[in-house]
Amino acid sequence: MSDSKYITLISYDGFEFVVLREAALISETIRAMLRGPFREAQTGRCEFGEIRGPVLEKVVEYFHYHHANRDRTDVPDMDIPVDICLELLMAADFLGLDSKPQMRDIS
Repeated sequence: MSDSKYITLISYDGFEFVVLREAALISETIRAMLRGPFREAQTGRCEFGEIRGPVLEKVVEYFHYHHANRDRTDVPDMDIPVDICLELLMAADFLGLDSKPQMRDIS
């Protein structure tokens, strides 16, 4: 199992994003990929064949935004470009970002 502090997320069009592992573990899907008997757990690289680069970039931005503001209550909204709203919603659903993970599941 890869114990790196960072993981790499790859969009279907080949864009690669290096992400703080702890920040990305808010995603149920990524958490399962990195903890199960999958290639991703060994390599620390997660490929998403359905998510375009600009959409995955915004997801990564959200991971870091959420991680940086996790202890705050007065968090301002993120700017979301209108042209990727639907794709972003579908990506969030696929990644399991619509439910709040239990703290015991993140560690």
